Amino acid sequence: MTESVMFTVLQDILYLVLLLGVGYLFGKAFYKIYKGEPVFARKACTATERGIYKAMGIDPKEEMTAKKYALCIALFSIFSLVFFIAVVMLQAYLTWNPENIEGMSWHLAFNTAASFITNTNWQAYSGETGLSYLSQMICLTVQNFLSGAVGICVLFALIRGFTRKEKRTIGNFWADVTRVTLFMLPVCFIGALLLISDGVPQTMQGAVDYTAMDGTAQKLYLGPAASQIIIKQLFTNGGGFWGVNSAYPFENPTPFTNLLECLSLTWIPAGLCFTFGKAVRRRNEDGTILKEKNQGIALLKAMTILFVACLVICTVFEYAGAISMDGVQSIGNMEGKEVRFGIGGSSLWAVATTSVSNGSVNSMHDSYTSIGGMIPTFLMMLGEIVYGGVGCGLYGMLAFALLTVFISGLMVGRTPEYLGKKIGSFDMKMVCLIILTPVLCLLLGTAGTVMMPQASEWLTNSGPHGFSEILYAFASMANNNGSAFAGFNANTVWTNVTGGIIMLLVRFIPMFAALFLAGSLGKKKMTPQTDGTLATNNAMFVGLLIAVILIIGALSFFPALALGPIAEYVA
Repeated sequence: MTESVMFTVLQDILYLVLLLGVGYLFGKAFYKIYKGEPVFARKACTATERGIYKAMGIDPKEEMTAKKYALCIALFSIFSLVFFIAVVMLQAYLTWNPENIEGMSWHLAFNTAASFITNTNWQAYSGETGLSYLSQMICLTVQNFLSGAVGICVLFALIRGFTRKEKRTIGNFWADVTRVTLFMLPVCFIGALLLISDGVPQTMQGAVDYTAMDGTAQKLYLGPAASQIIIKQLFTNGGGFWGVNSAYPFENPTPFTNLLECLSLTWIPAGLCFTFGKAVRRRNEDGTILKEKNQGIALLKAMTILFVACLVICTVFEYAGAISMDGVQSIGNMEGKEVRFGIGGSSLWAVATTSVSNGSVNSMHDSYTSIGGMIPTFLMMLGEIVYGGVGCGLYGMLAFALLTVFISGLMVGRTPEYLGKKIGSFDMKMVCLIILTPVLCLLLGTAGTVMMPQASEWLTNSGPHGFSEILYAFASMANNNGSAFAGFNANTVWTNVTGGIIMLLVRFIPMFAALFLAGSLGKKKMTPQTDGTLATNNAMFVGLLIAVILIIGALSFFPALALGPIAEYVA
């Protein structure tokens, strides 16, 4: 037990070192993309980029207002939604379907399409038996690239709002999404090769028949998996090629793939904090950079403190185990966990996948202890800001930063400012939409499902744990996470339609609010920093930010948590 705990501590420390180290490199790369510069192979990338713009008939230098930027995203997403639904409903009549999988029902097709274009990747079906190879490639894998790229584009637009002075434009959506995708394609190619080298399948071969050790005939499902797995991890998508995600030995065969996939969850969200810090650095009148602490580092510190605290709590309660029916204390809770990864590796993945909007799993969260399972739920409830989804996690954290500045300004009777921009009433309305939309959708979705007459039939467990299964499902959908607690039958007309609508609302209302916030900030003048300006890059601000996040979370969700995991723990 002691050796296992020591290994877990060392593993977590190594994880944080690699997370921040490689995350910094991703941050530098995305800063170049933000400025419109190729990251590598300048001539080849520039030529390819120009060819794409010419084929699309767009001018990358043509700037867009917030309204036009949002309209482009809306049209792009509507087209993706309709195309996705058509393919998965008609997949039985299309090619590359070696298992002869039937088309999805209309409500499951809608839910799945809404899930993947919103970067949620919630799956109410089992991947290997629910979708053909063609659907996996041109729907899931393509949206894994595009939905993540859209989130980063919105973050770029918001950063321009902070850095521009008295301008009405916030960039060009088509140029942003093209540059992000062109960078990620070679990165994912290398990542897929690493996964293939360690045993992850990448083939068009159908399922292989084999005889199990108990003598029963079984099927081993293969397919073009590695190319989807790496991008679903890097862009915090999470939808698995197989139903059990990274607990499946062929999706996650070795300790190396487990570490690579788990780190891939958080590299880009953490790295974008470095991108933000470099982009918003203030300059003197002569153009030299002011000697002040990095603003992005302050946000990253708040995220990391919350991440480490949640990781410690989850791991401790899983190692403490659960009380068995006869009152005997077990030595650690291994139920629902892979022996290959153990309690430490499973707890780390559970916290990482719910701190970002990923949702892939390497263990069954339904089998966690009451408090151990509450931590992933609570991380999603905070709004996917630690470290959050690619792009959307950071602009969610920036909304909390603006709220913190606003509350601090009220306390001292001073107009709130952040990064040289005065925060007005319109800005705070947009902040409220970003923060409160997921809260309302989560609570209303959970309440509506609990009141359904068939609710008890959809659950594996009754009582507080059954309520936790419903609460977790809607926390996952209402925060574009996608992970499943298990034990809840989500493939029903009610859950598919309600969940699909919720995923669309919580993706696009905050996203459009962030764009209009960017437009509002970009029109404003830069306010010179004075002695009375609240410093937003020191330890005091980090503490205030964490306090505001926890207070909002406690006020919004403590009653629901009290009915579920807390009641289960007390009982």
